[in-house]
Amino acid sequence: MAEFILRKTDSGQFNFSLKNDADKTLLKSEQYNSKASAQNGIESVRTHAPTAARYELKTGESGKFYFNLKSGNGQIVGTSVMYASEEARNTAVAETQAVAAAAGVVEDL
Repeated sequence: MAEFILRKTDSGQFNFSLKNDADKTLLKSEQYNSKASAQNGIESVRTHAPTAARYELKTGESGKFYFNLKSGNGQIVGTSVMYASEEARNTAVAETQAVAAAAGVVEDL
């Protein structure tokens, strides 16, 4: 089952990632100053991930492909890893759409 991994960094900030059943990272969050803020970020991903219009499909300077997931107000709530092809990125978008809403949370604090 897909999971959000909630972490506390060495500097005391918090972030999360969404991993699929194969333990592959689908997206990562920004850094948050509190655990509660990171938990709110997870809820935002759960809310917005099923909606195709919330995904911004991008090409990095390296020529690799990635996506940003945006909330209703346009704020980026998660960014994918880099993919070698558009097809791989688009597959990751579809998987994120399918699994994020029901993904559990594992705390790695």
